[in-house]
Amino acid sequence: MNIVDKKIKTLVDLLQNRAIENPKQIAYTFLVDGETETTSLTYQQLEQRSRAIAAYLQSVCPPGERALLIYQPGLEYISAFFGCLYAGIIAVPAYPPRPNRSLARIQTIIRDTEAKVALTTKSIISTLERRASETPELNNLGWLATDYIPDNVAEKWLEPNINENTLAFLQYTSGSTATPKGVMITHNNLLHNSSLIHQCFGHSVESKGVIWLPPYHDMGLIGGIVQPLYGAFPVVLMSPLMFLQSPVRWLQAISQYQGTTSGGPNFAYDLCVRKIKAEQMQNLDLSSWEVAFNGAEPISAQVLERFARTFEVCGFRREAFYPCYGMAEATLIISGGDKFAPPVQTTIATNALEQNQIISTTSETEATKTLVGCGQALPDQQIKIVHPEKLTLCTEGEVGEIWVSGPSIAGGYWRKLEETKQTFEAYLPEAPGKEPFMRTGDLGFLEGGELFVTGRLKDVIIINGRNHYPQDIEWTVEQSHPLIRPGCVAGFSVEVAGEEHLVVVAEVERNFREVGRRNGKSGTENSNSSQDLIKSIQRVISRNHDLQTYRVLLLKPGAIPKTSSGKVQRYACRDGFLTGTLPNN
Repeated sequence: MNIVDKKIKTLVDLLQNRAIENPKQIAYTFLVDGETETTSLTYQQLEQRSRAIAAYLQSVCPPGERALLIYQPGLEYISAFFGCLYAGIIAVPAYPPRPNRSLARIQTIIRDTEAKVALTTKSIISTLERRASETPELNNLGWLATDYIPDNVAEKWLEPNINENTLAFLQYTSGSTATPKGVMITHNNLLHNSSLIHQCFGHSVESKGVIWLPPYHDMGLIGGIVQPLYGAFPVVLMSPLMFLQSPVRWLQAISQYQGTTSGGPNFAYDLCVRKIKAEQMQNLDLSSWEVAFNGAEPISAQVLERFARTFEVCGFRREAFYPCYGMAEATLIISGGDKFAPPVQTTIATNALEQNQIISTTSETEATKTLVGCGQALPDQQIKIVHPEKLTLCTEGEVGEIWVSGPSIAGGYWRKLEETKQTFEAYLPEAPGKEPFMRTGDLGFLEGGELFVTGRLKDVIIINGRNHYPQDIEWTVEQSHPLIRPGCVAGFSVEVAGEEHLVVVAEVERNFREVGRRNGKSGTENSNSSQDLIKSIQRVISRNHDLQTYRVLLLKPGAIPKTSSGKVQRYACRDGFLTGTLPNN
């Protein structure tokens, strides 16, 4: 059922509608400790809090101003987000800076948006005040602690003059390949993309969400907060930190609340397999889980298989896996498949892929790679595979850049005309003057209408005329030794004497040196064990990818630069390697 009718033009209309129809229904439950301690909001309570925050905002900001949202994950963040929408203010979600971490990202966002006000809580203001001296941008903001705004201020709220084309918020890109840019998302983008998710995932009022994803990024905000509101079903939320500290908390929440929809990037499923012990699985019941979505990074067929095999004793069904593809520039979802069908997979020849060709194979003698499909183009949207230099349509069986068009595609980047033109205003020679396409910067191919994503265009490593995808090399390194930290490996190329060479940097577990000492090794022998691990990595890369590795660096935990959503910043790793600023283990 598509609920976007003539009456509902904005998310404000949608929340008002929910508060009138089901005022006492609990919309959001937050697991404060990731387990038992909970707080919750009904539609009526959220609507009142949103109006109160909006009324206060309206007294200090004109409509169209930008307001930073700097919150830990929780219900106060949700109220502030809708408070901005209710005031006609453009929300700018941002993660609160962590202790001893750079403020560069938040400084970039403040400068880019020219925001005058930031919404947060009293405790976060106290924390940031101690760092204000090092960051003039923070000093120049008007700070508003929304947890100190009384509910009765809601009486002063004035309905804003907004419509479906009004900007709702700026979704800053993760910055995995460049400086973060603010994607301009309208109310219409949100409602259209929400309708696609609702349809793909087969949602209804009987659905139940369980989400640990960061709420300041597209998957957590639109998939975890907006989608349940759109579908009128409850969602249980927890902080990503609670999940990372103990992955079993995620599956326990699905089990306890009988969640039907939940998911995350590929690494989340891998982490569960690695970290959850057999005794922790004994009381898990995952039989209610209907949609285990997987997106935001390359999807590993091996990880899906291991997760399904590990948790089938808990009632998990492999048909629940729902691989999908999306990005901030498309609001969220771009492609998805049949909710009731198992993931589509294809096995191809690695040598052909290195030449941008797709050749299916069942050979046991040549190198192969199994790819997981991300579904098909969704209603009202188009997906094309285009040669990234020639800008012409690729033929079937040829890898090219993924281009997308449709109502979910954002209007561009905030105040970046040139980047907007390059990314959002691409035209095919076969159809000049028609609807423009958005260039995703991702490589992939279509096979029988199914989209397969092979990697990021900017990250491809080209050595001796062959294309190598860094995520494949990184996966090989990750699997080669238990002391290499999952999701903490980066592969990139550097130029040496006019030729491109492969460099790999990998974080090792905190107990790496302790293991050496336990094995009775002295400092010199520990150094030898590092050399042994480096040689082992070089051998496994040579064997699996027919590549010589120029350098392998072993790094301390937390040394690899990552985006606020946890993606490895390969370009920053490369810069750190070239300048010698990566902290070696």
